[in-house]
Amino acid sequence: MPQPPDPAAAAPASKVLFLCTGNSARSILAEVIARHAGFDAASAGSHPVGTVNPHAIAALQARGLPTDGLRSKSWDEFSNCSFDIVVTVCDNAARTPCPVWPGSPRTLHWSLPDPAADPDPPRAFDRTFKALSASIASELKRR
Repeated sequence: MPQPPDPAAAAPASKVLFLCTGNSARSILAEVIARHAGFDAASAGSHPVGTVNPHAIAALQARGLPTDGLRSKSWDEFSNCSFDIVVTVCDNAARTPCPVWPGSPRTLHWSLPDPAADPDPPRAFDRTFKALSASIASELKRR
């Protein structure tokens, strides 16, 4: 006898926005990891630097995750978009007055050190990737 469809499988993906100051490392990693996990994810920065950190690209490519089209962007680009969840991934972005997002999204803050400021960026980006993966798997999947 055929099984009824799983309602969770038919549910639309949660829309998630990851925020950081420069939108070049942590929030970019989070965007790609969350997309890979099935979320409708985007990232942005309060003061975007305009480029994606090459160590972020390398960390994603080393895991076979897509990097085409990634870019550093301002949160102003998303000012009229609604999200289910908004996550700040750095303390600077968490202290910056954020725009008011339509629809009253759930907000989270994950305090992660800037891997680009570490004296060993490849290792720091690896740690950041693992921390973001764990947070996305545990905290976002709970919706």
